[in-house]
Amino acid sequence: MNSPMMAVMNAVMRTVPKVTVSPVSRFLELVLPKEHGSWSLALEPVALGLLAAPSVGGGWFALATLAAFLARRPLRAVYRDQDMERRTRSAGALVICAGIAAIAFTAVIATAGTAWLGWLTPTLLASAVFVSFDLQNEGRIEFAEVAGAAAFGCLPAVFVILAGGSPALAGALAVLMLGRAIPAVLGVRAYLREMKTGVRRRGPALLTTFALLVAILALQRAGLIPSSSVWLMALLATGTVMLLVRRGPKLRARTVGMGEMVAGIVFVILTAVTMHGPQDSAKNSQRMHSSQDRLSGVTVPWSSHPTAFAPGRSSRIASRRFP
Repeated sequence: MNSPMMAVMNAVMRTVPKVTVSPVSRFLELVLPKEHGSWSLALEPVALGLLAAPSVGGGWFALATLAAFLARRPLRAVYRDQDMERRTRSAGALVICAGIAAIAFTAVIATAGTAWLGWLTPTLLASAVFVSFDLQNEGRIEFAEVAGAAAFGCLPAVFVILAGGSPALAGALAVLMLGRAIPAVLGVRAYLREMKTGVRRRGPALLTTFALLVAILALQRAGLIPSSSVWLMALLATGTVMLLVRRGPKLRARTVGMGEMVAGIVFVILTAVTMHGPQDSAKNSQRMHSSQDRLSGVTVPWSSHPTAFAPGRSSRIASRRFP
């Protein structure tokens, strides 16, 4: 009795075009993070490093970092997912990400040698802390999120070293990035949790913001960063404080996220611009230091100045002390 109806249904089903999912779409579905904030935490340090201290090795390092970042979801699925089919597909995506990261990392070593590897230590340690929490499905707790932000926040120092920059300048750029990332994570987290649960916990965000602002001011006093960077960080700190103490209608999580994304873009662009000068700034700075050395009667090679870049390396960061 149902055969005529079944025949009609089968005929209709045959007329419906089949939707095929491409391998690329399946791969992206497995690796792309669902948390929008993680994109800012990962891409801002990489973009800052590439813009402020461009180099061939830095380009390969950026690719390795992006591949490692995309490996997070497949790794967690392989470790935790109960669906065998999804675990198998995630394992394949993990192998692809790991392969890309390994090739890019090898290219960095082939291009820039191994002297820079020590600068990866803070990132590796912080990443290990985050991954250990994330594999236990606790990646959203405060300590884990701060560790993840710190892991990426230290990366600009690696880009500076790969571009031939001095350790002092590498550390200064990393502190700037940490001063942007960690207060943002703590501030947004505290605000959204307060809006959701009514529990106020502003202390960690405010204290961290103040401490990092003091550290950045000390770097400016030492001549390692321009005064404009201090004003920029003070503006971002003001935004964090205002978010935490504001009165009025609640802001949606998407609105807060969009605001942080815009703040991150502005931070990266302005920091990259202010942390390097004109193309001839290195030559002008070299002549300035050479003149000072001649006046003092001491001959000091240019490469020994704390903010100098090694000869033969490509970078646009100003190899001079900032006023």
